[in-house]
Amino acid sequence: MSIPSSSESALPEQEPSYLIIGAGAFGASTALHLIRTHPNTSITLVDRDAHTAPFRVAASWDWNKVIRADYSDPEYSKLGVEAQTLWRNDPIFREWYHESGVVWIKSSAAADGGTDMEGFVDKAVRNLRQLSDGKEAEGIELLSVEDAKAAYGGFLRGADYTGVTKALVNKKSGWAEAKEALHATIQAAIDLGVEYRVAEVKRLGIDGGACQGVVIATAEGGAETTLKADRVVLCTGAYTPKLLIDSAPRWEELHAKGRIVAMAVTEAVVPLGEEGPNVLGRRPPVAINDNPTERGTLAISISLACFEVGCLPLPGMNAFKCWGQIIFRNTATDNALSTPPQRPDYAQWDVPQVLRDDVGWALRSVFGESEATRPMEHYRICWDAVTPSEDFIISPHSACPGLYIATCGSFHGFKFLPVIGKYVVQMLEGQLDSALGDKWAWGRELPTVVSHKKLSNVELRDLNKEKLC
Repeated sequence: MSIPSSSESALPEQEPSYLIIGAGAFGASTALHLIRTHPNTSITLVDRDAHTAPFRVAASWDWNKVIRADYSDPEYSKLGVEAQTLWRNDPIFREWYHESGVVWIKSSAAADGGTDMEGFVDKAVRNLRQLSDGKEAEGIELLSVEDAKAAYGGFLRGADYTGVTKALVNKKSGWAEAKEALHATIQAAIDLGVEYRVAEVKRLGIDGGACQGVVIATAEGGAETTLKADRVVLCTGAYTPKLLIDSAPRWEELHAKGRIVAMAVTEAVVPLGEEGPNVLGRRPPVAINDNPTERGTLAISISLACFEVGCLPLPGMNAFKCWGQIIFRNTATDNALSTPPQRPDYAQWDVPQVLRDDVGWALRSVFGESEATRPMEHYRICWDAVTPSEDFIISPHSACPGLYIATCGSFHGFKFLPVIGKYVVQMLEGQLDSALGDKWAWGRELPTVVSHKKLSNVELRDLNKEKLC
């Protein structure tokens, strides 16, 4: 009787199982790329909302989102070009992408340590010329104010151009039908074998200092149960800091601390009525105004709260969608942690009057006084996870084996939906490019001074009391 050699008797190595928590852009993309790469492994995507739900709390659930690749940062330009290639060509995404162009109005003078328009364009064009044989840079041009007013049939002739000498036009950018693209991504992952589980994740399942799953409740007030996996990937956006602190309140090394802050901005829909088909039929561009003028004050300080405003075409609703200027947080008094309101829907439809007025300011800033009184509807507060550098976090958690973080869209992550999961998979496999690994690391050094406007000090509770003067 012969004895098999060790090589003959060895069993094939079993692939690790995965729980992906959160089915926004990061979670959906990760599930799709992971099941494509490892078709025989167990992958469960968990979210508090069904992926077919008419409304969700994810920042990625939205009527539309801007798609562009013109970044001053070369790494994000590269990712943007890669993503746009799929937005244009991949059957999952191309149906939802509309390359209408983007017009970006920005002050000619740098403010708050930022980059002026010409400096930004120089960097963006330089980055894009190094990618895809420079073809992506061909759609970018700087227009004089007069030419910008005349562009796209005079679409932005009424915009606020105070202090502006040039406006950026990128004809190779556009917008996507966000919730439809997100649903299509999740459905593609499910079709390939990913299990989708609707449940509220209450805390991580930590044993012996390692993450071995999550504790869930399948219904409000329902019994808790544990889902186990070899690897847990948190794609939980604005909920991430609270989930970590709830999982182990005394284990500070687990907590996000200053790495991640839950921040929000307000958006609304502007119905166009009978003129809509004519206006939208001309394929108007996305309009972004990073040059909002003073329009009254709040008793609280909004010196770091002034985000750009913008409007996007929304043909499916015969409307435009606009977003406001004020960005804010919701800090708890007991632990100084910003988190969305603790309601199943994040109270996303309960919008204070001051924030409704703020979204209305987008109409005035982008289209002028003649359009400022148009009625708006479907006011919504959109919560996202923001980092001090506005970089994502795609990284193993340095203090907790078995736990991985892939989140922090910082209000610019959705455009990477077609590709970001590829890089999460590379991280999980230890193959992520070192430059990106450093850029997106959980343990990277935080800036000593944070002055960018996405981390404003404005609190939601104060906005509930305020009115624009």
